[in-house]
Amino acid sequence: MKFSWRTALLWTLPALIVGFFLWQSSFATPPASMNNKNTASTRMTYGRFLEYLDASRVVSVDLYDEGRTAIIEAVDSELDNRIQRLRVDLPGNSPELVSRLRKENINLDVHPTRNDGTAIWSLLGNLIFPVLLIGGLFFLFRRSGNVPGGPGQAMSFGKSKARFQMDAKTGVMFDDVAGIEEAKEELQEVVTFLKKPERFTAVGAKIPKGVLLIGPPGTGKTLLAKAIAGEAGVPFFSISGSEFVEMFVGVGASRVRDLFKKAKENAPCIVFIDEIDAVGRQRGAGIGGGNDEREQTLNQLLTEMDGFEGNTGVIIIAATNRPDVLDSALLRPGRFDRQIQVDVPDIKGRLEVLEVHARDKKIADEVSLDAIARRTPGFSGADLANLLNEAAILTARRRKDAVTMLEIDDAVDRVIAGMEGVPLTDGKSKRLIGYHEIGHAIIGTLVKGHDPVQKVTLVPRGQARGLTWFSPSDEQSLISRAQILARITGALGGRAAEEVVFGDSEITTGAGNDLQQVTSMARQMVTRFGMSDLGPLSLESQSGEVFLGRDLMTRSEYSEEISSRIDAQVRSIVEHCYNDARRIVRENRIVVDRLVDLLIEKETIDGDEFRQIVAEYTDIPEKEQYTPVM
Repeated sequence: MKFSWRTALLWTLPALIVGFFLWQSSFATPPASMNNKNTASTRMTYGRFLEYLDASRVVSVDLYDEGRTAIIEAVDSELDNRIQRLRVDLPGNSPELVSRLRKENINLDVHPTRNDGTAIWSLLGNLIFPVLLIGGLFFLFRRSGNVPGGPGQAMSFGKSKARFQMDAKTGVMFDDVAGIEEAKEELQEVVTFLKKPERFTAVGAKIPKGVLLIGPPGTGKTLLAKAIAGEAGVPFFSISGSEFVEMFVGVGASRVRDLFKKAKENAPCIVFIDEIDAVGRQRGAGIGGGNDEREQTLNQLLTEMDGFEGNTGVIIIAATNRPDVLDSALLRPGRFDRQIQVDVPDIKGRLEVLEVHARDKKIADEVSLDAIARRTPGFSGADLANLLNEAAILTARRRKDAVTMLEIDDAVDRVIAGMEGVPLTDGKSKRLIGYHEIGHAIIGTLVKGHDPVQKVTLVPRGQARGLTWFSPSDEQSLISRAQILARITGALGGRAAEEVVFGDSEITTGAGNDLQQVTSMARQMVTRFGMSDLGPLSLESQSGEVFLGRDLMTRSEYSEEISSRIDAQVRSIVEHCYNDARRIVRENRIVVDRLVDLLIEKETIDGDEFRQIVAEYTDIPEKEQYTPVM
């Protein structure tokens, strides 16, 4: 076992305490003169002793302990008048008792206390032990002060928990951050200001006080902050917003003050606050508002960033994926002068991200990173890093020397839909799922404006028993009404195939997720995009309130009559698309049956083979344009 002073003290202090009380009890024992032949183990009460005196049965009395204890010899009539020795505790200051004993001619002897150093040792024990105990506790707390969360830190709640790097050796440079070139260009000015501030101050420019990075999770906001510190080479403070808030009132504000105090001492420097929404939420939100610990912390943060005293040379970089919940005072110029949007990368950005993460992996020569980038629209930098890592894990599991396209394809399926399940064995269930998936695929192939089919499979993944994958064109920032109707029709293709082939009584619950997507898309067409007979009206906001009770008293955004018309329009859109889906399945029943037989046999049909078979029976419309429909 490893020796530790802390462990030794934890065992020694209880032993010292026990030893002290044993020592004290040794001084509380009767004097040595009472532990010889004159002692008596049998005790007698003082009242009983007086009765013996009245009956003239006391023969002799020996006084000890300055007259507080007596050993008497008395005649016991119950023991044939034999002499017995008894011990009596006398009350203090009783000179009348001595006078009475002399008057009764009783043999009286007084034994003074022996001065053998007992009092000195008792005094030393009372003084030395507290000193040793206090010294041991002080040493214990001092040693544990270096342990995170130890007792020595009991009074350091108000100290900042920011991780500090004096040389800013974050290990990340701008070359390591790919796919977000616009954000890098904005932040390059911050780096230049930290390196050469005179270039800006010469023309009267001031250093920005704060930069807020806004974007979905996994887009590289934290990585950007590390790259800024690494490029500038200035001290770097890093802390999470949740580390400011404690259960004790005032602790968060104290930590903010301590953080900025340290930052000013090391200016110019960078302070990075990750997930600032944990402490920067809107004040007074919710029922009754409140003046809680988080709001006090936010108030102190606002004061430090733009109060009476400037923070020259201290740049605050914060990151959040929920800018809608931040307090407006935090977002104004003078605190966060710049708000930089960090979005998911486009196809060029995804290619750059893949190149960065492929540096330390063995990739086969036939693997095309450009093809992977085209197949992964909507993927963030973290998603792409996870994709290549999953492919490398599959490569190692299959005992291959390099990552091939097979591992990449399986990794894409695994990241989007989940792990591969046990293959289906039930013939009836497998055929029904086959018709469901072919229904999705045939609609996606024959409806103009729908994304082309990438793959159809009966291999279960996650909760889905089968999957149909589509490959949308890159960066569809704007979607037309025809495209939304085509997607609704394609999502209803599975239910339509079940009804056409097996009848209305045999439809299954497999289309549950499809119907949720269909209802959501149709309702957004009516209430948000103005794509219905109600006209170009936006009747619902994109997102609801994020705080409970904030708008409890506000009225509805539309009347009951409009609500009924909205429901009718949603139903009309879905019914129209469902009728189209059933018509397409009925008109192409022969090719649907052939594709289902082929799918049951092979379990997976890729998009090119699927379109080639369909083209033998009907004309495929040209697509103007990898998401699964389950």
